[in-house]
Amino acid sequence: MTERRLCVHGHFYQPPRENPWIESVELQESAAPFHDWNDRIHHECYQPNAVARVLDAQGSILRIVNNFESISFNFGPTLMAWLESVHPETYERVLEADRQSVRSHEGHGNAIAQAYNHMILPLANRRDKVTQVRWGLADFRHRFGREAEALWLPETACNEETVEVLIEHGLRYVILEPHQAEAVRPLSGEDWRDVSNGGIDPRRPYRCFSSKNPDRFIDVFFYDGPLSKAVSFEDLLFDAKRLVDRFEAAAGEPADAPQLVSVSTDGETYGHHKAYGDRVLAYALNVEAPARGFRIVNFGEFLDACPPREAVRLKAGENGEGTSWSCAHGVRRWKDACGCRGDGPAEWNQAWRRPLREAFDWLRDELAVIYEKKAREFLKDPWAARDAYIEVILGRAEEDMLAFLSRHAVRELSRAEVIACVKLLEMQRHAMLMYTSCGWFFTELSGIETIQVIQYAARAVELAAGINGGTLEEELRKRLAEAKSNLPEFGDGRAIYDRFVKPRVIPLAKAAAFYAICSIFEGYYGGKRPVRIFGFHAEVLSERKETFGNVTLNFGRLRIGSGITLESEELAFVAAQTAVYDFHSWVRPLEAERMDGVEKELFGLLQSMDIVNLFKRIGGVFGEKNYGLKDLLFEDRLRIISILTKGMIEKMGRAYENLYDENLKMNEVYHSINLPIPREIRYAAEHTLSRRLRAAARELAESDFDRESLKSMRRIIDVAREYKLGLDREEVGGLLTQELSVRAQSLEERVTPELV
Repeated sequence: MTERRLCVHGHFYQPPRENPWIESVELQESAAPFHDWNDRIHHECYQPNAVARVLDAQGSILRIVNNFESISFNFGPTLMAWLESVHPETYERVLEADRQSVRSHEGHGNAIAQAYNHMILPLANRRDKVTQVRWGLADFRHRFGREAEALWLPETACNEETVEVLIEHGLRYVILEPHQAEAVRPLSGEDWRDVSNGGIDPRRPYRCFSSKNPDRFIDVFFYDGPLSKAVSFEDLLFDAKRLVDRFEAAAGEPADAPQLVSVSTDGETYGHHKAYGDRVLAYALNVEAPARGFRIVNFGEFLDACPPREAVRLKAGENGEGTSWSCAHGVRRWKDACGCRGDGPAEWNQAWRRPLREAFDWLRDELAVIYEKKAREFLKDPWAARDAYIEVILGRAEEDMLAFLSRHAVRELSRAEVIACVKLLEMQRHAMLMYTSCGWFFTELSGIETIQVIQYAARAVELAAGINGGTLEEELRKRLAEAKSNLPEFGDGRAIYDRFVKPRVIPLAKAAAFYAICSIFEGYYGGKRPVRIFGFHAEVLSERKETFGNVTLNFGRLRIGSGITLESEELAFVAAQTAVYDFHSWVRPLEAERMDGVEKELFGLLQSMDIVNLFKRIGGVFGEKNYGLKDLLFEDRLRIISILTKGMIEKMGRAYENLYDENLKMNEVYHSINLPIPREIRYAAEHTLSRRLRAAARELAESDFDRESLKSMRRIIDVAREYKLGLDREEVGGLLTQELSVRAQSLEERVTPELV
């Protein structure tokens, strides 16, 4: 009898969500109460798995473990970059888990790489396949400090050319879905045996030979399909014992060779799709499975112990385009209306997928012509430079870019040529980002994932225009018009481009206009110099702000630059607030010698309260184009409106409090005779108690959680419970969580009786 071995693989991935012009993730209201979907899923999945609770039958914590030490996993490179920036503590737990797994599994780490931005590789041209693999491997090497043994194929999408690229890059194994296998035979060379119905035995690895060079190969693990689907879509993650029961059933009878039970699912299954799945996983892998004789391994370790005995031939798929784990039709989900879809009414169709793919394929090829022609003026080998550009992406420091160019440029480049090179390479980066698979995965063209990939296309077009002089935008819009939305109010891809993408385009001048409007508010940028405006940095060279009557005017000059393309520009700006909610800003290059004269003239008109001529003169100097509150990004709009309405909201809040206090007796009367409190009085009561609960929570934190402050909170909660009133707990919960976190960190540094 051989030892039973178990490997659970988690594919942890979210699509890149950054606005391509600011390289930051904007607020996503659908992810509330979190800032965005990355943040929400981090809270529900990535962080809980990094500090997973192993609970006993009574719900007491036996210990806290890092689930990433017990599972095989891959993280999308763009997600890892976000984690490193926003949640470095979770990021470090993931890296440490891999380091620990190398020590525990005979030199084989749990982490494997992933193709860079989740492009469906069989649908990519060979050049993009190579870059995606090289960027994914380089990102892995940079983060995990070792070479990757394997690379996760997005959606496990695979065809012959994809396999060849993996073999060329020296990868040891790949993980696929059972139905992707067509036939197997012993390595000794007997007849092929058909397994195209998913009948391949997933408990051992197989060897896939190169069709071009039969001496070369990559090994393949096929995960247990039915078991993996049960983990994802059934209720196995409600109970660790039931989960391990299924592991035992999958292991089957003892054999003369090691048997591997392998499960592969989206990593987000453990906590996001299945609440508290992280805890079930922790108990199963640390308590229940070992108690039943399972040894927890990763694929690399198992491959050493049990090398393949059989060869495998993979399905070619339609037109040789391969197969995947999430489309029953090969890879048509990412190019056509194949019937695979997400949520939405049954009558919705996905006919928009094909014209979207065709528009992007056209754009990719046009951009390749521009890139090759222009880049040859500066770079020895433009495509080799693109493959190596990941070195710059991983650092983003200007010195990294200059060092990169010193290796790849045909000669020493001027500053303007350096910027042109960066724009060319960024154009290519966005030309690949626009193929991120999630753009086609779901049901509707106007979904946030599809809008995201259209944004990448728009950014690539803008960069091309800055390099080539012409524009591809009109042709792209024309082609996008062929993609029809299921929602009449959105029309087609061109209307979606104009409505959702164009407003997010932020050239340097628009970023300067953002500064101008926000600078009306004292301390908006916290007094920091230079000012950071998302991915831009602004150095204020001069500034004068004055208010007369109900008009505030700010006039100045700044140098604004992009932290990505390295381009910068000196611009004059003027911003005016003429009423509580009425803002305008103008931006343009203006000769330094004109600044004093224009400043004197504008402030003279302001001081004389000649507002009509003031605006006429601003238009004469800066032009008619101006920006208002509606042009700001959502978070700035929200912040400014909050500043402007704070006083009014406070006034309304006090009115509700007075109403509640005045009618307190009425609440008691309704309650005493068992009648529901009238809706109007109920709203005032819930608003007031929620407001007082927030104030009490702040007071509790400031008082270091003394007992008297705690009583104040409890009294409010008791009143709400007695009268069956709802309380807004979101802000209070966030505040208390933050305070607990601060104190826990202090406890790590120094243990004191008071803190305990």
